[in-house]
Amino acid sequence: MTSLAEPAAAHVLKLVPGRQYHAGSSERVRLEAALADVRAAAYDLPLVIGGQEVRTGRTFKIRTPHEHSVVLGQAHTGAGAEVDAAVTAAGDAARTWGRLSPEDRATPFLRAAELLADGAWRDRLVAATMLELSKTAAQADGDVAEAADFLRANVANMHAVRGVQPSSPQGFTNDVDYRPLEGFVLAISPFNYTSMNNLAFGPALLGNTVLWKPAETASLVAHLSLQLLREAGLPDGVINLLTGSGAEIGEAALRRRELSAVHFTGSTQTFRNIWSTVGGNIANYRDYPRIVGETGGKGFVLVHPSADVEAVAVACVRGAYEYQGQKCAAVTRVYAPRSLWPALKERLVEQVRALNVGDPTLPGTHVGAVISARQHAKHATVLAQARDQKTVISGGQATDTTGWFVEPTLLEVTDPYSQFMTEELFGPIMAVYVYDDAEWQETLELVDRSTEFGLTGAVFADDEKAIAEADHALRYTAGNYYINDKPTGAAVGQQPFGGARASGTNDKAGTVWNLIRFTSPRTVKHTHVPDRDSRISALDG
Repeated sequence: MTSLAEPAAAHVLKLVPGRQYHAGSSERVRLEAALADVRAAAYDLPLVIGGQEVRTGRTFKIRTPHEHSVVLGQAHTGAGAEVDAAVTAAGDAARTWGRLSPEDRATPFLRAAELLADGAWRDRLVAATMLELSKTAAQADGDVAEAADFLRANVANMHAVRGVQPSSPQGFTNDVDYRPLEGFVLAISPFNYTSMNNLAFGPALLGNTVLWKPAETASLVAHLSLQLLREAGLPDGVINLLTGSGAEIGEAALRRRELSAVHFTGSTQTFRNIWSTVGGNIANYRDYPRIVGETGGKGFVLVHPSADVEAVAVACVRGAYEYQGQKCAAVTRVYAPRSLWPALKERLVEQVRALNVGDPTLPGTHVGAVISARQHAKHATVLAQARDQKTVISGGQATDTTGWFVEPTLLEVTDPYSQFMTEELFGPIMAVYVYDDAEWQETLELVDRSTEFGLTGAVFADDEKAIAEADHALRYTAGNYYINDKPTGAAVGQQPFGGARASGTNDKAGTVWNLIRFTSPRTVKHTHVPDRDSRISALDG
């Protein structure tokens, strides 16, 4: 087991290696068995409140997006009464959990990381991620490995935070007590990554108790994640899992006096609604709640005339279409110089058309289905508009007979302010705007001002002067900025992730900057020789 006494860097840099799942390998055999187990399980997922399984009888079906007639089971939903019970359970657990030593709190999280690094739990969660979220084996495995990386990085970062202490002159001992927040943390996680269990797990490590509301379309992976952590030794009531409607659960939780923080990843509009609700209720809270959020994005690739066309094409295709473009970091807008566009267009079309769409559990599939019928309908509407506007170069169709499939789509637009260049679509849709080579400086300004987001972006150039100009002009366009690489795939401990503007509070998941938001430091001064002279100093008479 990893020791808390090890240097912080050791936790961060020991990333869990990915698996290849080659045909006939033992990894592939175990994965196939795990997929069969998940398909046959017929899950009946309860809420988990204070360690107790709660089944309300109000349920929704858990469907496989790429074969939506397949039902993996059902999940029970909560509302106001279950939120109240979870707040009480969290308060009861806080009395002991928040008083434990950091080493004791770290133990179940480090044990869970070990279980995810290898063995049955990794196989089970990878299989569930493939089936519930429609990910390929490589994507699902990377996702589960990242969950383990977050667990270990959080322990290292907790250790680093606690090491920041004030000086103690002779006669005094000064100490900062990094207390958990006084109240519960509301963690609201999205569907697109199993590793987003970190939104609940990170604050809990610091001694907080948590109400965790996962996306309904990721209920199975959330339940399995909590089951893993409880098996690893997490006490009852530290994390309380509430599945169901975000509006019902969120509204009830946000109005509780005991709310101490919100840890959110999701849409920009939902986050703004949360912020507005908290602001409108601010006089009723015991503390000022911390609000930490990572929201929407409109990832860009800016191509300079000196760029390597092949490198640009590969980065765009992988950045735009991996996991069906359902990443806030996905490449969705490309600015290409007119001199390179014919060659780049040819390579993009060739590579996009080589992508196979279908069941990601089958060999040879690159792109699965989008997460739900609701999302599919949105994409179908957008693609119809693109066809009407004659912007489609490749793809452009959506079907839902078997699964919620959307073709990897490449668009060429003439309006840099069109919806395809400015709005987050959250699907496999990438738009290209072609600019005149002489308008490099104007294009830098366009990239900066044309959207409200500031999450991810990349610049491709061999010209060092152009790279420097872009770095200066685009400093606030992205919290994660890449030079000659795709603006996706941030690794824990290597590229701290998060953006600003309409993309969030930029608190960088997996770092000390994120964890410190879930502590309430207390300064303690211990005087060893008390002052016994009551005279107040004054000038001599």
